[in-house]
Amino acid sequence: MSDRVNFGSRLGAIFAAAGSAVGLGNVWRFPYEAGNHGGAAFILVYLGCVFIFGLPIMIAEFTIGRRSKACTGGAYEVLAPGTRWRWVGYLGVLTGFLILGYYSVVSGWTLEYIWQALSGGFSGKTSADYVTMFQDFSQDPFRPLLWLLAILLITHFVVVKGVKDGIEKSSKIMMPLLFVLILLLAVCSLTLPDAEKGLEFLLNPDFSKVTSDVFLGAMGQAFFSLSLGMGCLSTYASYFGKHTNLGQTAMSVGLIDTFVAVLSGLIIFPAAFSVGIQPDAGPSLIFITLPNVFQQAFGEVPVLSYVCSVAFYVLLALAAITSTISLQEVSTAFLHERFHFTRSRAAVLVTAGSLVVGIISSLALGVWSPFTIGGMNLFDALDFVTAKIMLPLGGMFAAVFVGWVLDKHVVKGEVTNYGLLKSPYYPVYVFILRFIAPIGIALIFVNELGWLG
Repeated sequence: MSDRVNFGSRLGAIFAAAGSAVGLGNVWRFPYEAGNHGGAAFILVYLGCVFIFGLPIMIAEFTIGRRSKACTGGAYEVLAPGTRWRWVGYLGVLTGFLILGYYSVVSGWTLEYIWQALSGGFSGKTSADYVTMFQDFSQDPFRPLLWLLAILLITHFVVVKGVKDGIEKSSKIMMPLLFVLILLLAVCSLTLPDAEKGLEFLLNPDFSKVTSDVFLGAMGQAFFSLSLGMGCLSTYASYFGKHTNLGQTAMSVGLIDTFVAVLSGLIIFPAAFSVGIQPDAGPSLIFITLPNVFQQAFGEVPVLSYVCSVAFYVLLALAAITSTISLQEVSTAFLHERFHFTRSRAAVLVTAGSLVVGIISSLALGVWSPFTIGGMNLFDALDFVTAKIMLPLGGMFAAVFVGWVLDKHVVKGEVTNYGLLKSPYYPVYVFILRFIAPIGIALIFVNELGWLG
């Protein structure tokens, strides 16, 4: 596949991969985890996990993608023909497809809240009103589906345009815009009265809270935040040019992902503490607590409250869409290459399938909530199966495959661009893939399933 299209620039490749990693979890999960597990102490543990586990596995996925020059679903078959490793590729495609379905539901909520912010829907409401507003919307059988369709159509449009004109071009627009918005919002938040309390909550190291559970939590956050195990990075790496430095690209993606996560904390906590609100975890933070925070914090300057609310939900939408694009590309590339569908037809099939999964997921929060699997509604069951079972398995298999199965000359060749780059870290990298990463991921796996007590 020597004629395979590549990203047009190094920056385009970095922004596309970073867009895959940066998502809604950066904005609410990382700040919450940091704030409740030692602040700066958690951030230090998290950074350690990124460097020890996250980046080596990311480089491994990059190696699989670029060496095979094939989509995730076909990469293992190219590199280990006639073996059962092909099922790991299929697992990545299925994981990405399922995540796209239910993740698009939550992504659609960001568009609803952009509309509410633009139309003044947040003004004059009490704290209880925000709770009711979110519950009524998320359980509505129709309105969330309109926004779900909108997200999927935006994603579809970008993916159909192709790698250079769609994915790369959109990443070069959306990622800088995301950075500008997050910096502006952080500055606004830090200028609020009593903002230093929120800053202390996030950044003051409290090593007494650092336990084995915190290490496992930080490892899991690093693993999931970097989009490992879902086929996105391997698929994008198949579009890397032969001169792309895999190590530097992985480092850039890791730093950008962490940068967005920490700055999100600098938006959320100073604003929340300024008005005396303790931030909560999960969707309630960004869809219930924060509209209330923006109205109270900037209430004396209505224009500022309006602008910050709109800007924040635009930021969320951008983070969500950069991730849905990468998830859509995994399945689209698979259908395009495996079954020789045109790119347009493959994208249509993926969008239609994702819409079905999304509809089921959305209705599971409302009219279909009585239907449960293992005590979970269908939305939560999808999240559990993908995030806590399929993703860790995908990442572990990638580490084992590159560390033990793939020819060592190929592995070193990809890391060094076949002798053009120095790689003093290579022996450590291989040791991590062979021994440290599989054990670490196994611990995440059993911890997330509750088997560690």
